[in-house]
Amino acid sequence: MIALREPKPAKRPPRNIPAHLVYEIMDGKPIYYRGYREVLLNKKTFEEIMGASSLQSIIIYYLVSFIGKFIDEDKFTVLTGEAGLHLDHRNNLANDIAIFDNTILTPDKINKKYADVPPKIAIEVDIAADIEDLGESGYIYKKTQKLLSFGTETVFWVLTAAQVVIVATSEKIETFNWNKDIQLIDNQFFNIGKFLDKKGIVVE
Repeated sequence: MIALREPKPAKRPPRNIPAHLVYEIMDGKPIYYRGYREVLLNKKTFEEIMGASSLQSIIIYYLVSFIGKFIDEDKFTVLTGEAGLHLDHRNNLANDIAIFDNTILTPDKINKKYADVPPKIAIEVDIAADIEDLGESGYIYKKTQKLLSFGTETVFWVLTAAQVVIVATSEKIETFNWNKDIQLIDNQFFNIGKFLDKKGIVVE
């Protein structure tokens, strides 16, 4: 497995942080958007830290388009755009892409609140949260475990800096170079590296 970066010494978060800077809640504690400190210091706007990079955006586009080519809408529902997930009163998470079984996410559960049932598959492209307290590996594994314990079958993490895809199930966690064909579901394989090559995109 490719080693993930170790956490830096944690800094004490500023007090009186506005609620809109909260990205997720884990174990009753807020996890803020990456860059929230710059917003508090008026060095950046909230909109600036909310936006994804062009690389992150095109990878999400590729994955959503890939899913759309084979997904059976009678069996599955796909939610995107930091879809909110309510695990319990102490945990609210977000997913870049979430694929739900329609027998689990029934029509009556689609409303103005976070989904409160587990997606079959959750996909994350990089980390949108400030993770100084947990570190990259700590955040990834903690969030992954919460999703798996909630009932998600497979969690995918695409990490653009390392150019890898982490695939986690309740049985194992594997890390692959993103140039490999990786199975998403039902013998459907995606290949991020091949897609980027086709688009002429060079990631350094």
